[in-house]
Amino acid sequence: MSAAKDYAAWQDAVAAQNRRIFGPQPPIDPWGGRMAQLFRLDPLRDLDDSLKAVASYLRPDDVFVDVGGGAGRVGLPMARRCREVIVVEPSPGMGAEFDASCEEACIGNADRVQADWMDTRDVSGDVVFAGCVTYFVRDIVAFVEKLAAAASRRVMITLWSEPPPCSAGPLFQMVYGEEQKPLPGFRQLLAVLWDMDILPDVIVLPDSPWWENGSHPSREDALQWALDSPWLRPEDRERAAGVFQDNLDELFIPGPHGYRPGWQRSLREMLITWEPS
Repeated sequence: MSAAKDYAAWQDAVAAQNRRIFGPQPPIDPWGGRMAQLFRLDPLRDLDDSLKAVASYLRPDDVFVDVGGGAGRVGLPMARRCREVIVVEPSPGMGAEFDASCEEACIGNADRVQADWMDTRDVSGDVVFAGCVTYFVRDIVAFVEKLAAAASRRVMITLWSEPPPCSAGPLFQMVYGEEQKPLPGFRQLLAVLWDMDILPDVIVLPDSPWWENGSHPSREDALQWALDSPWLRPEDRERAAGVFQDNLDELFIPGPHGYRPGWQRSLREMLITWEPS
């Protein structure tokens, strides 16, 4: 089995499990609402060390294309460091947060295209970036080829050492009685790139996950965090609350700063980058 077929098989296993447990996905924006708000950060903030690593590849006259750029968490800070930013994002909810963030910060050199990346036409730039997107792409070869074709100087992909949607596996297993199927991560992506004769630089970025502080102040906060898992169906929350409550001492470890998930390993963000031929 080629690396690309193996990659698709990982995607298919996740999709089959989700259909069996959750049924057909409703025709709504899964990245809208509270999720979109979570991905909206201050575009004028000081860059952390990981974003500085991304920005180090930019030149003042560059066009930076942010594929699956959401609410502009990465793209909008780059707008202060290049000529133009184009965010390609299919989610209307994410797009609304992007527009509001641009207006609030008075950023005039950033625009967005509301579309799936594979459906876009005539979008190109000097640097093409895709952050935390490849987990959800089944036809990974076509996706990467389109990134490379759109980039005149550099392609950049970031993803975490473990796909964040799979980081609550023990909770999933407690509620649904089976292991959560993992999404493809950096190992599977690198195998695909090597099969495509792409030999990228791989850089481990220094910062911890931006979306969590690693611990929760109280047992009640830890329980609420578990119940806010995006994969948990509303109709299962009451049952899950009882299961999590009964196993809270096993799930969360108390420490000087609160309660942290006992099963989670420290996530590291990977920057995979190359110059297209």
